[in-house]
Amino acid sequence: MIPILYSHPFSSYCQKAKTALYEKGIAFEEKIFDGDGPVSTAFAALWPIGKFPILTDDGRLVFEATGIIEYIEARFPEAPRLVPIDPLAAAEVRMWDRFFDNYIATPQQRIVNIALGREHEDSGAAARAALDTAYALLDERMKDREWAAGDFSLADCSAAPQLLYADWTYAIPKTLEALWAYRDRLLARPSYARALDEARPFRNLFPLGAPEGRD
Repeated sequence: MIPILYSHPFSSYCQKAKTALYEKGIAFEEKIFDGDGPVSTAFAALWPIGKFPILTDDGRLVFEATGIIEYIEARFPEAPRLVPIDPLAAAEVRMWDRFFDNYIATPQQRIVNIALGREHEDSGAAARAALDTAYALLDERMKDREWAAGDFSLADCSAAPQLLYADWTYAIPKTLEALWAYRDRLLARPSYARALDEARPFRNLFPLGAPEGRD
């Protein structure tokens, strides 16, 4: 049996996991969240924590997008690698994976939560300042490299959706040319482009409104 990914295409973390699966050419079945339907019922039974995505494979349950990517690296060693074999190079990739999840996605989600009334507006300035700092740091880093850490990797699988939604939420300044060039390369990567295309029917779900021409 092939792995089964329980996900929602519009979730950035689900896109992260799907980008890795597509990049490695691994066949999988996707079961999409369906409200109160059978997929959601099965998902809740498998993973009471309730956070997407999860992967089931050969009797194993794997949770969190990074965990899924690490798992498929070990499960399918013949496929193109997303985490280098060299320990130091692997540490750098993993470090930058956490950068995009913690310093791009987290403040981005806080701004969305404010719009939804789930956080107080007072936290918005700190979230925007955190993104300003992360954007500037990334722009400097990407001035002399194609991908976040060596070849296309786990870190870029994270960067692609996190930067997309961050820009939708709190626009990346156009003056940050290296960061914009990196974002454009991510959008053009076939593995992420496929995951993003599959999310297009759900764009109405974005609480702040999906902007035109920034995908």
